[in-house]
Amino acid sequence: MNPFYLRNFLKLNDFKKKDILFLLKFSKTIKLKKLIKKEKKYLKNKNIALIFEKESTRTRCSFEIASFDQGAKTTYLGPGDTHLGYKESIEDTAETLGKIYDGILYRGHQHKNIKKLAKYSKIPVWNGLTNKFHPTQILSDLLTIKEIFPKKKINKIKISYIGDSSNNISNSLVEASNLFKFKLSLISPKEYFPNKKFLNKYINIKNNIFLTDDIEKGIYKTDIIYTDVWISMGEKLKKQKEKINKLKNYQVNKKILKLSNNPFIKVFHCLPALHNTKTVFGKKIMKQFNLKNGVEITEDVFNANKKIIFQQSSNRVHVVKSLIMNSLIKNISL
Repeated sequence: MNPFYLRNFLKLNDFKKKDILFLLKFSKTIKLKKLIKKEKKYLKNKNIALIFEKESTRTRCSFEIASFDQGAKTTYLGPGDTHLGYKESIEDTAETLGKIYDGILYRGHQHKNIKKLAKYSKIPVWNGLTNKFHPTQILSDLLTIKEIFPKKKINKIKISYIGDSSNNISNSLVEASNLFKFKLSLISPKEYFPNKKFLNKYINIKNNIFLTDDIEKGIYKTDIIYTDVWISMGEKLKKQKEKINKLKNYQVNKKILKLSNNPFIKVFHCLPALHNTKTVFGKKIMKQFNLKNGVEITEDVFNANKKIIFQQSSNRVHVVKSLIMNSLIKNISL
């Protein structure tokens, strides 16, 4: 039985472990089908709305390529392309789109907005990122973990997330830990620990989750160090200064990797990464705060792990494709 058919995908813990494993297995198969050029189109005559209140590279491309590969048509609605929440209520927009589309991808700010879209559109809504969760990214990460650790069960993996542990990536990692029971260390200054109210929902798995501001304790014998950008474009200078000053000692560099005492350690990054001065924003931040060789991750560590990091990125296409297919088609025989 397909557990995703006509259902919303707003966060991981709306589903069971066996459901996510079903999707990962499907993703692996559809990835192979594309590689050997034997992929069939199941989504002909399907129409998908892509709502982007926030800019994107990987999320937009993965949803568009996944849709095109399967024969679906997409409408991109970027910042300023709709009246959503300004001239028209989210409820009215949702009802309008629900009558002419088969599914909606939403990437935006407030999680409450995607919940409204899901409630009033009456068609599957998929979360491409909100302030609380980024579930499609973690799906891609789980597929990548299964690929790079083929002989190790996910519940035997230890992941150490370093940086701002109160963001959407860390929240979705907590949900993934809840499902798969892998050990998760969230390493950051105490000011950037996860929201207590959110974490208390997972009181039953606190033995699997370790909160600490001590880097050495958090990454000891870990399999994966995971990091993300510390600041976003558009944040006020005062907030940028506060974050950089608090997080500068949490940069993923060779020294931190050695502290793990694991010579086979892997590094994950959900991208974009400020690992050099080849971007306007990265150059500005590194110069402004006198940071050397990168911001949240150094250039040498990024380059040494970029094969895996870009594997995370490319796997987004396959997990997104699997999600859309199973949301819109009841039974698929690959």
